[in-house]
Amino acid sequence: MAAISENVIAMSEEHKVNGDQQKEANGVGCENGTKTNGEPFVEKAAEETRTDGEEAINEKPKEEEEVAVEVEPKTGVSFPVKLDDGKQLISVGLRKKSMLGLGIKIYGFGMYADGEKLKEILKLKIEKAPAKPTKELYQLVIDSDVPMTVRMVVVFSSLTMNMVKKNFDEGLGASIKKLTGGKKNDELVNMLLGQASDDIKLSPGSMLEISRLPGYLLQAKGMACIHLYLGDDPLDKDAKEKFGMSLLSFF
Repeated sequence: MAAISENVIAMSEEHKVNGDQQKEANGVGCENGTKTNGEPFVEKAAEETRTDGEEAINEKPKEEEEVAVEVEPKTGVSFPVKLDDGKQLISVGLRKKSMLGLGIKIYGFGMYADGEKLKEILKLKIEKAPAKPTKELYQLVIDSDVPMTVRMVVVFSSLTMNMVKKNFDEGLGASIKKLTGGKKNDELVNMLLGQASDDIKLSPGSMLEISRLPGYLLQAKGMACIHLYLGDDPLDKDAKEKFGMSLLSFF
């Protein structure tokens, strides 16, 4: 037994010595848990890993550039300053509705337009920029066929498509009568949202868009939609005023 014990001890000592020699050969040594001779090797490995990581990061495809937004202050709704089709955000506002004597916030909206074409028609029709927005200036935009989009984002928690239809029936109907000398045109009003189901519930964050396209046959409808926001009795006077000030910047 003594011989066996001595052999085991000898093998253990030899293994320990060989292990220490192997560590020193690798350039790594530890003493009381502290790095000694291994530091240059570890730092070099870290540098190689970091370099490889940096190269991998550089090889990643670039992320799409985030589009800036403008926040409508009364609702907190964010609107991108440019749509995918290139239209620019001109103004933001709020649609309120009086219910039981209270002003209920229905939706926030953003008005977009083709900036280049808008600038072109303004300079063509008006020689000198007015000191402040005028009725002529707004009417020029309403009567033109400049591509425009009104994006509406719902904030009222109990809105239905039926309520939206009634709201547009009232607003568009009044605008069409003003634009057509008092004539009512239910067909134009129904064509806007007539195909949408009355049962559709629009939760907060739901988005609707109405666009006016150049050369559209039912031009009266396109004019009426813009008239809702830029006419004599706009849905949001502050939004109309901001739109007008933005028009002046195009000169």
